[in-house]
Amino acid sequence: MSERITRALVRDVQLEDLGTLALVTLDNGLDFTKPNTLGAGGMAALREAFEAVSARADAGEIVAAAVTGKPFHFAAGADLHAAAGITTTEQAREIAEAGHDTYRILSDMAVPTFAYVGGVALGGGMELALSATYRTVAASVRNLGLPEVFLGLIPGWGGTFLMPHLIGIEKALGVVVENPLRNNRQLKAGEAVALGVMDVALEPADFLAESLRWSARVLRGEVTPDRPEPLDEAGRARWLAGVDAARAKVDGRLHGAAPAPYVALDLLALAADGDRDASFAAENDALADLIVSPEFKAGVYAFDLTSSRAKRPVGAPSANLARPVRSVGVVGAGLMASQLALLFARRMRVPVIMRDLDAERAEKGLGFVRAEVAKLAEQGRIGADEANRITSLVSASTDLADLAVSDLVIEAVFEELDVKKKVFAELETVIGSGTILATNTSALSITAMAADLQHPERVVGLHFFNPVAQMPLVEVIRAERTDDATYATAFAVAKASGKSAIAVADAPGFVVNRLLVRLLGEVLGALEDGTDVPTADAALRPLGLPMGPFQLLQLVGPAVAMHVLDTLREHLGDRYPTSPGLARMVTDGTPFVTYEGRPTAASPVDPGIERYFGSRAGRAYTAPELLDRVGGALAEEVTLMLDEQVVSEAADIDLGMILGAGWPFHLGGITPYLRRTGHLDRDAAS
Repeated sequence: MSERITRALVRDVQLEDLGTLALVTLDNGLDFTKPNTLGAGGMAALREAFEAVSARADAGEIVAAAVTGKPFHFAAGADLHAAAGITTTEQAREIAEAGHDTYRILSDMAVPTFAYVGGVALGGGMELALSATYRTVAASVRNLGLPEVFLGLIPGWGGTFLMPHLIGIEKALGVVVENPLRNNRQLKAGEAVALGVMDVALEPADFLAESLRWSARVLRGEVTPDRPEPLDEAGRARWLAGVDAARAKVDGRLHGAAPAPYVALDLLALAADGDRDASFAAENDALADLIVSPEFKAGVYAFDLTSSRAKRPVGAPSANLARPVRSVGVVGAGLMASQLALLFARRMRVPVIMRDLDAERAEKGLGFVRAEVAKLAEQGRIGADEANRITSLVSASTDLADLAVSDLVIEAVFEELDVKKKVFAELETVIGSGTILATNTSALSITAMAADLQHPERVVGLHFFNPVAQMPLVEVIRAERTDDATYATAFAVAKASGKSAIAVADAPGFVVNRLLVRLLGEVLGALEDGTDVPTADAALRPLGLPMGPFQLLQLVGPAVAMHVLDTLREHLGDRYPTSPGLARMVTDGTPFVTYEGRPTAASPVDPGIERYFGSRAGRAYTAPELLDRVGGALAEEVTLMLDEQVVSEAADIDLGMILGAGWPFHLGGITPYLRRTGHLDRDAAS
């Protein structure tokens, strides 16, 4: 693919009575949906513009210089696909050096320099802004940051040096390492100003004019943005201690599985020396190695899935077929049902009514929604008016007839087929002919659920993941008789809820749970064979999953895990084996991990659970052997799922595991990983 060169257009602006400001505008000539990127041609054009402006600054012809972007986009950094096509470290080093050489011209200019960030500024785009003396940002901007670690790279155009020296190491660790590892969390304008990344947020309607006025005030000395004090020895010690603490946190999560976060931490530690040239040279070395790494290639593939395919689900009917959903009913008022009610009210902005069997449970669900809304308000994530709006949209009832006015009703009751069939049969007696019936089942047959209904064509699966607010995936499942309008509406609801959807056939466990439960079944099987708990706990760490198998079992709940394992074994056979040890733990109520509140990836595994397992006269696995066993099992299941056409393409399995199971970006989806390890035939997963 040839580069769409981002041009660097220079024009003079009269800065009130102070003189001339040279304004460089980045524009790739495409509409607002195509961000400015800096490939080799774009970087060369920017360097040429900066050199000309710098010469004018040296000659005293201008009093300041500034760089800005086109509407809604400042710059999104390097051209990822061009970078992913690089095959040698020499080529990769040229990219790193070109960025440093170009940005250094802006940093070292003889006049004050400004970055006017009116839109997205990510990666190399953010580093361009950091290279200026001062920065303004439009208050509406929501995508600011350094996401490179998320993709298997490091900020390679000055970010690991400039960011900590601008905002301090503690805040910089959050921007450079922690945010990318939190599913690529990005900053909004107000957050960036609070951190000190940006100097001021200005109204977007007149952003450029306001930025010029602010620049004039800076030049007059009327505004002096805060800057940190020079680093002394005590400050340097605190700096390095902060990096060490961050390294321990990263290691607790990734266990060395991905190189980029560790390289970024090394570079942030080096920045404490205050030697810009040494830091830039180290960035060149690091970027040269990482660009040609398999982790970066995998990261670009995963990025394409989540940024492109996730927005246009393959297999979804035309959106024009979707029916309007102006109100939603939720059957149940438990934890999952309450989370769904909150999601629909907040994102779809429609009335939602929860129905449960008794008033106490209904009121408890309503209380959960109110408490969660209060938390959002306390955290500043929503205002008081928005909080009132959300809570006013959610109500609860014990009367099934109150759901009659809903355009869509979704059940979130106990995961038992007969229970769900009964719920749907009762609903069909009260709802209108156009009401869609959705189920949030995680594994059960939707075709069987709808079999006895008068109108099975209006039944569809909408499988949201727990916790609903954080998990971005919805599996949209079409039963045998689901019609196009119902199916299209389900995709529309997922989109309106702010989620990414994949189209899934009505097969046991669908995509994510089928694979996760297979994985967990292999680990439990290894315990039954005599593998010790510490070995089983450590075996999957090279994958860098967000949770180990035992933490995940505890999060799901041992009883629920056993129920799903039994359900899948019933339909898919002995690949999903019985686990006597798990059954005994459920009977005794014994947890897998020790924790307070909600189990996390850091919750320690209780080695005492070993007493429940070892029922088979097998053999103990080493950690590498168990990892290989799990890889083989997952490859077998993926092959079967593709043969059964559970999804249309392997890419949807990858997307589902990334968004629904936290499968790490650096692995690039489950099928590329299984191909690289030799478990999966390349043709089977293409």
